Amino acid sequence: MAVSGTTNPLLLALIATAMLVVVMLRRSDAPWARSVRAYLMLALFVIGMRVFFRIVLGGSQGETVLFALPSIPLPAWAAGIQLGGAVTAEALTSTLYEAFRLAVMLLCVGAANALANPRQALRSVPAALYEASVAVVIALSVTPQLIESAQRVRRARRLRGDSTTSLRAMASLAMPVLADAIDRSMALAAGMESRGFARTRGLPVRGTLPMMLASSAAATMGVFLLLSTDYLLVAGWLLVGGLVGVALGLRAAGARLRVTTYRPAPWRPVETLVAASGLLAATVVLGLGWLDPDLLAPAVAALLDPLALTPATDPLEWPRITVPMLLVVALVLAPLPLTRPRRVRAIASTRNDTRVRLLRAEPPEPEPTWR
Repeated sequence: MAVSGTTNPLLLALIATAMLVVVMLRRSDAPWARSVRAYLMLALFVIGMRVFFRIVLGGSQGETVLFALPSIPLPAWAAGIQLGGAVTAEALTSTLYEAFRLAVMLLCVGAANALANPRQALRSVPAALYEASVAVVIALSVTPQLIESAQRVRRARRLRGDSTTSLRAMASLAMPVLADAIDRSMALAAGMESRGFARTRGLPVRGTLPMMLASSAAATMGVFLLLSTDYLLVAGWLLVGGLVGVALGLRAAGARLRVTTYRPAPWRPVETLVAASGLLAATVVLGLGWLDPDLLAPAVAALLDPLALTPATDPLEWPRITVPMLLVVALVLAPLPLTRPRRVRAIASTRNDTRVRLLRAEPPEPEPTWR
């Protein structure tokens, strides 16, 4: 939410750097903790593709011409589309700003996937969504199992003296890795079913599904109006009403469902502070974007400088960093002093030619409780 409200490349670069620092210092050695590199490559790919299409489809906005490509004439039915032509610095800078914002948003998703445990998160879903949570747990376990299976198969091949890394050798690994990952995921599903995971009693409450669908549609419309129009009052009422309706619908649907919970994840003050840091960062950026510099005192306008969130590209101007932006970066780094690094002790053992890793994370999990 904070990244979506700015195109300042300096602020985006600081936010991305702060997120990467938090990920590198607070991630565990779980398979999903190594996914941030893939999201970083995807972000670079997005920037490159946006710039490429901007150059190919014409970048003639502005007066500072960097270079010119041969222009290809198009038929009349393709009016508004240009192939080739002059590429200006203004158009290229505007595209870079937009692409950089999208890339940092992808990094936000990658940071969340690298730091969060999907299985523990899905154990805390509302009782009304227990069927979807079981399916998503099994689906999410496939990708980590693929990473572990690929490492195990490659290690076995090296022990046999085969250390080739050609494309043909990689293709021969695909079937064993996929089969092993599917077998382990099916074993997880069987273990969850045998232990009564998400076993429920009771009948669903009638009328909750239409209520949740209507509330979700209202919340979606509120978010759309909030981000793309000036109807802030209507958007706020729709968003708040939709969220309240979804919460009431989920509570009513799960009221008659008795779902067992094994070792529920505790919500402590540290979690509240970490979540509040993200909400405060979004509030600062969105609040600055809604301010009108003409209605502020000159000293306050110079200190806050709301226009610095979206630097002008026609004419070009150098982006600026203000005090509120530094506060946003500090809020992104807030999880570092609020949390501790995960101290993990790995004990390796062999059983049926499979390496088993026993992990113990600090602090220890609470005693098993049943609801």
